[in-house]
Amino acid sequence: MLTKVFAPAKVNLTLHVTGQRKDGYHLLDSLVVFADVGDRVSVMETEEMRLDVTGPMASGVPTDQSNLVWRAAALFDRPVAITLSKYLPAAAGIGGGSSDAAATLLAMSDLTGQTRLPEGSVELGADVRVCLMRRASRMQGIGEVVEPVPNLPPLFAVLANPRVEVPTPAVFKALTAKENPPMALKLPKWQGTRILIDWVASQRNDLEAPAIAAAPIIADVIASLAALPGARLARMSGSGATCFALFDTREAADAAAATLAQAQPEWWVTPATFS
Repeated sequence: MLTKVFAPAKVNLTLHVTGQRKDGYHLLDSLVVFADVGDRVSVMETEEMRLDVTGPMASGVPTDQSNLVWRAAALFDRPVAITLSKYLPAAAGIGGGSSDAAATLLAMSDLTGQTRLPEGSVELGADVRVCLMRRASRMQGIGEVVEPVPNLPPLFAVLANPRVEVPTPAVFKALTAKENPPMALKLPKWQGTRILIDWVASQRNDLEAPAIAAAPIIADVIASLAALPGARLARMSGSGATCFALFDTREAADAAAATLAQAQPEWWVTPATFS
């Protein structure tokens, strides 16, 4: 039996750093959405555990126990052959590893018929819990508090990454202000895409400045996205280096992505719809 699961890119529309615990973990308040672009995970029963990585972003991705996909599958104590098809860049601020792990957990659950996830599943990574939701959510704490955000209007975007890896710990370490205001206690009920974009523009990604200090090219990516015809907002996702621009329509996003890909052929660029 072969089971396949899509692993969508996770995008932080907002990322407010609201504090730091004594153990060093940072507290967040983030509106998270998922894109219609991502990786693919397939699992099939076999006699000995193995992981194959394919796809345009496969280079450098580990194929042993250090990969979250392997560790997620191993929690079920059943040997499987895993194929991870990588389409998302690594260390990119769009939850690739966590989304892959969540997709593996879902694939293994389907394969084994084990509906309750094994102990230790959400400890694989801070973003695994929200990636198991696979829908617009508000993520707080260190990632352990996740609440779905219903009826989010569709968002149309261009995602761009300059193929520069930005280590998340280094970005958090460079953050000077650790205690910043959270989002409003109660999120608005946005009536349409344009209103939602205006609201997102009024929020922040507190990691953007330290990420730019670590990788100045991120500022160039944001500027290039902001200059695209029809772009309403350009911002970095997560701890970088992937950035996004929001548009009123998918048609505008598609055209803008084609323009940017032609101007920056070395970058990873794709249109996307967020939900």
